[in-house]
Amino acid sequence: MTDTQITAAYYRGDRRFTVEKKPTPTPGEGEVAVRIAYCGICGTDMHVFHGNMDARVGFERIIGHEMSGTVETLGAGVTGFAEGQKVVVRPLDHCGACPACDAGHTHICHNLKFLGLDTDGAMQEVWTVPAHTLHALPDDMRLDHAALIEPVAVACHDVRMSGLKEGEDVVVIGGGPIGVLVAMVARESGGKVVISEVNETRLAIARDMGFDTVNPAKADLGAEIDRRTGGKGADVVFEVSGSQPGVDAMTEVAATRGRIVMVAIHAKKPQVDMFRFFWRELQLIGARVYEAADYDRAIALVAAGAIAADKVITDVSPLSDIQQAFLSLDASPTALKSLIKLGA
Repeated sequence: MTDTQITAAYYRGDRRFTVEKKPTPTPGEGEVAVRIAYCGICGTDMHVFHGNMDARVGFERIIGHEMSGTVETLGAGVTGFAEGQKVVVRPLDHCGACPACDAGHTHICHNLKFLGLDTDGAMQEVWTVPAHTLHALPDDMRLDHAALIEPVAVACHDVRMSGLKEGEDVVVIGGGPIGVLVAMVARESGGKVVISEVNETRLAIARDMGFDTVNPAKADLGAEIDRRTGGKGADVVFEVSGSQPGVDAMTEVAATRGRIVMVAIHAKKPQVDMFRFFWRELQLIGARVYEAADYDRAIALVAAGAIAADKVITDVSPLSDIQQAFLSLDASPTALKSLIKLGA
């Protein structure tokens, strides 16, 4: 029998969470209740923690969306899933009626609800979600590794949008969690990848994963990429740093007719060298979240061991320690992915 109460972490503003009891949610028609195993802390969650999204999330929100878990209860009319089945949630709920949805681009719906920001999320023991957001996992997949599927799906979408071809030269600007995952997916897709990052600890992690790296604070990134590509430049560039120096670098290192994918969310509008776009006929590609196919690809990559999950996951904390987990991540320049453990 399901317990009448569960534990959840509420964002209360002012860089503060409270861990409280709440009634166990019951799925409605077309919904599924998922018992959460792990939930990752992502960059957007850190923006919430810093108070940058208070107008959107308020002060009674349960955040979190990078999760893994098992089906707890099926709502009326839900088929295709079974209680106890391992699942992840693709946390996008579209309206189905806007021009983007009509065109088949539901992931960028004009009225998109992002679960865990616009609704309560996965930092609770049981999370009720629309059944259409669920993806089934292999029975033998580790649930801590499965908590990486959402950010891996981001990387899969970015790489797919780039049109990367086998043998092409790739530069990933920014070696944080998403940058490293983009690099892994790009390498798995046949790209010859160089990661540009200023943090030496993250550079060491990237090298340990087998990547070529450059620290642009210590070396001329453009000259290094020219040297490695015979003066051609990178066929595909991923801007994942969210910084003005990263935007400066993305046009500098791109080859003629190179494709630049804007992955990072910039806090303010960056200045872009438009002359370089004219001179080399560059393409700038926007990439936002993911589609169902990207989740399927991410699940396959994690299941195959193509993602160095144990190296990406740098720490795990219980839900009761969520406050300290956010504070520690905020203070750490070296952590990649921090997980909150909610269940077995």
